[in-house]
Amino acid sequence: MRITIFAAGSQGDIQPCLRLGKSLQQSGYEILLAAPQNFADLIRGQGIPFHPLRGDVQEIMSGESGRKFMEAGGANPIQSILAMRKMLGPIAIQMAEDALEACREADALITLAVFAPFGKTIAEIRGIPLTLVEPTPVLPTGDFPAPGFPVQKNMGRMFNRLSGFMMLQVIWQWYRPFVNEFRSRFGLRPLSSSGFHRILTSTPLLGAYSRMVIPRPKDWSEDVHITGYWFQDDVRDWRPSVELESFLEEGEPPVYVGFGSMAGRDPERFAGIVLEALAKSGQCGVLATGWGGMSVLNVPKNVFVLDSAPHGWLFPRMAAVVHHGGAGTTAEGLRAGVPSVIVPFTVDQPFWGNRVKELGAGPEPIRATRLNADKLAEAIQRAVKDKEMRRRAEGIGKVIRAEDGAGNAVKIVKKYVGAQ
Repeated sequence: MRITIFAAGSQGDIQPCLRLGKSLQQSGYEILLAAPQNFADLIRGQGIPFHPLRGDVQEIMSGESGRKFMEAGGANPIQSILAMRKMLGPIAIQMAEDALEACREADALITLAVFAPFGKTIAEIRGIPLTLVEPTPVLPTGDFPAPGFPVQKNMGRMFNRLSGFMMLQVIWQWYRPFVNEFRSRFGLRPLSSSGFHRILTSTPLLGAYSRMVIPRPKDWSEDVHITGYWFQDDVRDWRPSVELESFLEEGEPPVYVGFGSMAGRDPERFAGIVLEALAKSGQCGVLATGWGGMSVLNVPKNVFVLDSAPHGWLFPRMAAVVHHGGAGTTAEGLRAGVPSVIVPFTVDQPFWGNRVKELGAGPEPIRATRLNADKLAEAIQRAVKDKEMRRRAEGIGKVIRAEDGAGNAVKIVKKYVGAQ
């Protein structure tokens, strides 16, 4: 059976689809992963057949409009709609056309839940079943406020559900004109925001996170399955540089700090805050600069700078991890069993920061717009020294490491699309 997986966005969006594709491939399915061209090496390196999509989302997000969107943090939903339409306008239809072509010989389609309207349209055109995946919850629930909603405070079930429907409306308005233009080319009826919600509630959906972190809400449909996280298992084959290995062997475990691409238009400021905070907390550090996210100048000897390293290898060797709160990075921090200090910038990152705090696996998240050296130093000190926090983080990590999220996901896909 041939399955096409349609994925777009940042590397954090692509990675879960890549891991699912690898697990399905190992189970005997023929997988074709359709993703932006800039991820070709990453995907082919895993031995997954690749179909390129036009449009480099990372390049767009690192441009002027993308950086402004990140700095705004999604605080104004109306502005986010205008910004996303401006960024997606040149590439949305092109990506949909390329994803449709990738499904020419497919027997089934899997796509990220935020792209459900595009996925539904392609599945209708090709006459194939659709399955959705989500690294962060998309469906409204009374259990917690919607990821991405500006107010990340539990104010009751009615408020929580309302925030969920409001965020669905915002996501839908990001690309509504592009979806319906694409549908009109094939004589399909236009979709509405209520149609978006119906797709989510009537289509098999795999939540790529742990029930330990997000217990399954009772107000979700039976077609929603929380599988556990989908981790990459080949990190044991990764080898660090001699310099990194030597640094890690000296003294106590250091503190990891990395914000990926989130450091906006002022990376030097973030680097300065981090270095000052590490000095004030008395901790050694491993500083990941990411793809242009953070510049580093005049680094002291007790701080090691690296471009990147697999989180699954690096995080268990840390005393604590400081990061932006992306879904994948948060998952790796929890799996490692070490406390996380989360500095959220935008979209779903404040949600994950609050989840970590509520689980007792990290201190209060610090919004990137309010970050300073004193706040970060205090949070690092607590993460390293608080015995109860460390105990909670270790217990959560043990549970997560015992889960087989990708294996569970494969079983559920088989249920819906048929065994290979």
